[in-house]
Amino acid sequence: MPDHAPEDPTQAAVSLFWTKRSDQAAKLADGGLAGGAARAAGHMNGIRDLVSTIFTDAGMPADSIVYEPFLPGFYRARKRWDMAVRYKGALVAALEFKSQVGSVGKNINNRFEEALGSGTDTWAAQSKFEAYGEVPPWLGYVFVLREDEETEQPNRPITALFPADPAFKGMSYNQRYQEMLRRFMGDNIYQAGWFITTKTDDTGRVSYTEPLATATGKAFRVAVEGRVNYVRSVVD
Repeated sequence: MPDHAPEDPTQAAVSLFWTKRSDQAAKLADGGLAGGAARAAGHMNGIRDLVSTIFTDAGMPADSIVYEPFLPGFYRARKRWDMAVRYKGALVAALEFKSQVGSVGKNINNRFEEALGSGTDTWAAQSKFEAYGEVPPWLGYVFVLREDEETEQPNRPITALFPADPAFKGMSYNQRYQEMLRRFMGDNIYQAGWFITTKTDDTGRVSYTEPLATATGKAFRVAVEGRVNYVRSVVD
């Protein structure tokens, strides 16, 4: 796994992810053994704030960024997103920030279903009653996965009542998450993604990597810049 310079903002955000999780776990009666640290708020704030900066660097005013807004759906009345960017009446972006640290086998399908439901419901709202007006939505999905033996083990079983997509044969959970995001973007359910894997060594040193070429921080930043330029060309 590559080293990253101390001034790397992603390294700083990922390090904060680990620090917040440790702080949250220490405050829980069970030390986080029941997964409370993952449910507690704040551990993704460093990543979220970094994404906010990407939008402001691209030309969005700071007051255009809204945290935890409700947005309309079609199959349900509304859904709370982690962040939205609104500019002159247009939805520049709606974003989800999710993570998985341990118990991947128990939770991977929940993550798939949450992400798919949020994306398809938002697009249905646009296609059925133009919930977002003339400028269509732009959805982003940011995911942080802790690397461990469970996430990296290949050849996970895909036994099903009917034949499963052979593309999943031999994949680890890490690779399945990458394939999820790759397909979401390929089918235009999400217009941009950022996939980060991270781990700590015995000394507590934090490292990260971005294994999906179409969902790196660099690719995400370029996608944001393109979206902001498009929206401003329409509404300014």
